[in-house]
Amino acid sequence: MSEARLMQGNEACAEGAMAAGVNFFGGYPITPSTEIAEIMAKELPALGGTFIQMEDEIAGIAVVLGAALGGRKALTATSGPGFSLKQELIGYGCIAEIPIVIANVQRLGPATGQPTSPAQGDVMQARWGTHGDHPMIALSPWNVRESFDVAVMAVNYAERFRTPVIILLDEVVGHMREKVVLPKAEDIEIYPRRKPSCTREEGYKPYTPMADLVPNPADFGTGHHIHVTGLVHDETGFPTGSAQVTEDTIKRLHEKISRVQEQITHYDEFFMEDAEYAVLAYGGTARTAYAAVELARKQGIKVGMVRLMTIWPFADKIVKKVAKKVKKILVPEMNYGQLVLEVERAAAGQATVISLPKYNTEIFTPQEISTAIEELAAEVVK
Repeated sequence: MSEARLMQGNEACAEGAMAAGVNFFGGYPITPSTEIAEIMAKELPALGGTFIQMEDEIAGIAVVLGAALGGRKALTATSGPGFSLKQELIGYGCIAEIPIVIANVQRLGPATGQPTSPAQGDVMQARWGTHGDHPMIALSPWNVRESFDVAVMAVNYAERFRTPVIILLDEVVGHMREKVVLPKAEDIEIYPRRKPSCTREEGYKPYTPMADLVPNPADFGTGHHIHVTGLVHDETGFPTGSAQVTEDTIKRLHEKISRVQEQITHYDEFFMEDAEYAVLAYGGTARTAYAAVELARKQGIKVGMVRLMTIWPFADKIVKKVAKKVKKILVPEMNYGQLVLEVERAAAGQATVISLPKYNTEIFTPQEISTAIEELAAEVVK
């Protein structure tokens, strides 16, 4: 039996990443993500891995990109202003198809904002923070054990699709402590780094896409000639000005994710069998929302809940299904209203979508959300 432990969300995230094979961490300390770096600094050297603190957040992700190109499974962690600084190199990782993981423990902003206050204000930045066209995978855990599982999943997705993956934690989950039982090492599925299937003499080109549209560039130092650039490139990895290659590349970057969207869209449903109303939530807010739904149920209101773990790509099909079933969808968020815009788009008028924002440094209480549920139900009755 695995041993029960009292763990913090940030600690579980770090341990999950290491369990998935992460053996390199580069970054710069910033609250409320600092515990991830602290744990990596202590644990990685003992495992034969590498921890390096860089001079700033930009260098923190740059060194992670370099480590990944050299064959390491690599992680960086940050929050707020640091996440903003990393955006250009996240885009570089997308077009150069470099597998890395970025843990962003969200805090209230913008700018320096409220450094240790809970928020979910980076949802749109996680998807649209970089320039140009490319997809993004972002996963948001809602408890400590899931912070471990999501970290494993993020590393595997980064390797499988050769793309940066964002763990979109929030301060509530990152600093919360819970009793957890972690899986045994032999029970953890790990996606291995791909290897070239042939030599250069046999026609190997590092950016030739495989059947799943994902290429398998060789790691630096393994005897292959590799060229990596942030420019649009052909299958050799060298830049090209070709309009056709550019179109094909951008399309492939999107399609390698969109074709597996249903596989990587993770969510939970609660009390939805007879629901007339729904609450859609994610991250730390989802925990409060669950308690609120239970309170509303005791009041006789037929309300259910959908909890999203996968934030990007967005769960369009799930929201459409819910919108066909219920009259109204309530979206509580610790921001001014961000993911609610995607819910409105996906619902396409089939259900009324109502935003419940909060951005005053305090988390939601169950009563706040249950009161909002009562109000929307009362409006329908009228």
